[in-house]
Amino acid sequence: MTSPVATFETPVSDVDPFSYDVLEDPLPFQAELRAAGPVVYLKKYDVYALSRYEEVHAALTDWQTFQSAAGVGLSNFRYEKPWRPPSLLLEADPPHHDAPRAILTKILGPREIRRLSESWAADAENLIDQLLANGTEFDAVADLAAAFPLRVFPDAVGIPHKGREDLLPYGNHAFNAFGPANELVAQGAPRVAELSTSIAAQCAREVLTPDGFGAQIWAAADRGDITEAQAPLIVRSLLTAGVDTTVNGLAALIYAFATNPEQWTRLRENPGLVRTAFDEAVRFESPVQTFFRTTTRDIEVGGTVIPEGRKILMFLGSANRDPRRWENPDEFDLSRDPSGHVGFGFGIHQCVGQHVARLEASTLLSALARRITTIEISGQTRRHHNNTLRAWESLPVRVRAD
Repeated sequence: MTSPVATFETPVSDVDPFSYDVLEDPLPFQAELRAAGPVVYLKKYDVYALSRYEEVHAALTDWQTFQSAAGVGLSNFRYEKPWRPPSLLLEADPPHHDAPRAILTKILGPREIRRLSESWAADAENLIDQLLANGTEFDAVADLAAAFPLRVFPDAVGIPHKGREDLLPYGNHAFNAFGPANELVAQGAPRVAELSTSIAAQCAREVLTPDGFGAQIWAAADRGDITEAQAPLIVRSLLTAGVDTTVNGLAALIYAFATNPEQWTRLRENPGLVRTAFDEAVRFESPVQTFFRTTTRDIEVGGTVIPEGRKILMFLGSANRDPRRWENPDEFDLSRDPSGHVGFGFGIHQCVGQHVARLEASTLLSALARRITTIEISGQTRRHHNNTLRAWESLPVRVRAD
C-alpha cells in the first residue's frame, strides 16, 4: 500500500492536557489546539490530537481506521496488558463488539425504558421534597446530581444495595485510567483490587433481581446470544459507563442553568425543552472530555500523515465548542439544536445508554422545573479532576420554590 504524503508540517504542542491547570479549565488549551490546525502532535505523550469537530466526528465514525480494540485510553493493548478485562462495548470492534452491542441496544431501547418513567418521576419528586424540607440551599452535586442516579439506576440494573457505594469510586478510577499513569491514577491504585472485586460481585447472576437490566443480560446468555463469560462483563460495562457520566451530565445541567437564569425561565415557560436542555448541557460542558483511538493504517488527516499503530487523542469537549460547527459555542442556549454533538460519542461506539441518561435527566429536570423558580450559585464551587471526565466536586446552590 502506498502511504499518503503529508502536505505541511504538523503543529506541535508541549502542553500536558492532563495537567492540573488544563483539567481545571480545559477551554483555553482546547481553543489553542483548534487554532493550531486539524491535527496537533502532543510531544509529552507521543500522540496526535484531534480537536476540531469535523476531524473528531470523522474518527468516531471510522472504526475500521481508528480502532477501539487497542484501548480507548493512552495505554496500547497491542503491547500492554489492561488493568482489567477490556470492555466489550468501549474496547472492542466488530465482530466482537456486535453481539454485546445488540443485546444492550435492545435492553436499553426507548420502549424498554419507558416503563421506568412513572417510578422515576415519583423518585424525583420525593428527592426534591427531601431537599426542600431541609432548606433552600444544598450541594447540587452530592444532594441532586449524584443522589438521583444512585437512587434509580442501580435499581434498574438490579444490583444489591450492598456495594453501591463503590460505584462512583470504581468509575472514577476507570475513567482516570484512560489517561496517563499520573497522580490521579496513583490516588485510586490502592483500592483497585477491592473495588474490582466489589463490582464483579454485583455483576453475578445470583445477586441480580429478576426484573432488572442485569437479569436480561444473563437471559441473553441463556439464549446463546452471548456467552456466559461475556454476561458479567456487559453488566460491568453498564455500571461503569452508566453512573459517573450521568452524574456529571446532571451536574453540568444544574451549573448551566444556575449561571444562565434566563434559560431556566425559558425552560419553565416551555417544559417541552427538557430533552434539548440536557443535550445542550452535554454539548456545553462535555462530561466525557476525551477518548483515544489507535490507527490501523497510515492515514492522512488535514495534511498530516498519522502512521499505523499510533494513538490519537480525540477532544470531544473541544469539538463540542468548535465555532466551525456551532454558532456562539460558548453560550448555553436552549434555542440551539444540539443534535450532532459528540458528547455521547458517535458511530457504532456511541453511548448505548444515552436513552437511559436522557430519561434520568428529563425526569429530574421536569420535576425541578415544576417546583423551583430560581437557581443560583451560593458558594465556592470546586471541580473534581479526572483524566477523562469534566466533573464537579461541589456545586453549592440556593433555590426558590413555588
